[in-house]
Amino acid sequence: MNIVVVLKQTFDTEEKIVIQNGQISEDGVEFIINPYDEYAVEEAIKLKEEHGGEVTVISVGPDRAESALRTALAMGADKAVLVDDESLFGDEFTIAKVLAAVAKKVGFDIIIGGQMAVDSGAGQGGPRLAEELGINHVSTAVKLEVDGTNVRVERDVEGDLEVVETSLPVLITAQQGLNEPRYPSLPGIMKAKKKPLDRLGADDLGITADEVKAKTEIVDQTLPPKKQAGRILSGELAAQTSELVQLLRNEAKVI
Repeated sequence: MNIVVVLKQTFDTEEKIVIQNGQISEDGVEFIINPYDEYAVEEAIKLKEEHGGEVTVISVGPDRAESALRTALAMGADKAVLVDDESLFGDEFTIAKVLAAVAKKVGFDIIIGGQMAVDSGAGQGGPRLAEELGINHVSTAVKLEVDGTNVRVERDVEGDLEVVETSLPVLITAQQGLNEPRYPSLPGIMKAKKKPLDRLGADDLGITADEVKAKTEIVDQTLPPKKQAGRILSGELAAQTSELVQLLRNEAKVI
């Protein structure tokens, strides 16, 4: 089975966001595999262990993204592709176009990715890539079974469970609960250093920057306003209710 994982390198979720001159500062920041993409890597390795085949991890990003791909290789992926051509960086539209070109180049039976990126909060990557490739897409998977070309997915739907049956080729996005990602072992880390990692650019993929030009533009970035201290009301319940209504009407102005 030819298994492809698309992953993004993101800020460590414990990092404090600092904005300087309208840009998010990366000084001293730790980067990790997007947590939802880590579930995708683990599931791909489990599929390989069950059905055989090969796992290819793909990312689009700057040179530092190699460390995320090496981590995936240390977990058990077989090879990696990094598109580090800055002319191909952009929004979700751009990235889907570029990932589709890579997927067509390396081939695939199944593609797995995270259901959203924790830095942007966007869940567009998987659906857009599936649309580009003209294949089925099932989101927020919490259980995945493959039998021949048949695929059965249990997916999270706002706390409930939905079962979807489809067939290969398909793109699946991973939700928390799909598995428990393994830690890279020391031998795995050593082996990862020698596993193949190809770097591709626009010429390698046969696309131009104009073809994948971003459809959106970031015009400003700001931090959310600081939370104000809360108030604890006291007294009889009826008095508290009356005071709460007055506060909501006169101070918060929400009613």
